[in-house]
Amino acid sequence: MKYHNITKADMLNGEGLRVVLWVSGCSHACPGCHNQITWNANNGLLFDEDAKKEIFDELEHDWCAGLTLSGGDPLFSLNRETIAELIKEVKEKYPTKTIWCYTGYTWEELQKEKKKDKNIETILNNIDVLLDGRFILQQADEKIHYVGSCNQRVIDVPKTLKEKKVILYIDNSKEVEEE
Repeated sequence: MKYHNITKADMLNGEGLRVVLWVSGCSHACPGCHNQITWNANNGLLFDEDAKKEIFDELEHDWCAGLTLSGGDPLFSLNRETIAELIKEVKEKYPTKTIWCYTGYTWEELQKEKKKDKNIETILNNIDVLLDGRFILQQADEKIHYVGSCNQRVIDVPKTLKEKKVILYIDNSKEVEEE
């Protein structure tokens, strides 16, 4: 897997100050995407032990709330195995830190995918928040929290798995209704 950047003390991509891994590779090609440079899976740096150490060094800080995976798409097919291994290791070593994951796939698409790819199940069982859905430029709204367009959801993954239905971590539809 390749990645473009690791940002530290990030306060825009999840709650609290976070370390963010910006991966390469995305097949959605959403018009208006703010990060088109990350679409090509062959661009960027090789995600190696040094990159992983950089993330873990940040997670060691008490002020670091957790890890956010973005990109590109962390759940792009060529990223899944490495992402599954990484988040499993993060959860084992830092059980109190949260893991947020952005993806262009919807929760429902991932439920179908996990039947074909065991990495999806590992990922979903180890993340706290999934920000799902493709960015739709016509539904872009700067007032909603953490996502770019109104169709995207901020899902509480542990509650969703327990209840067997999508439970929102943040309901952005209320923000849109109040306008």
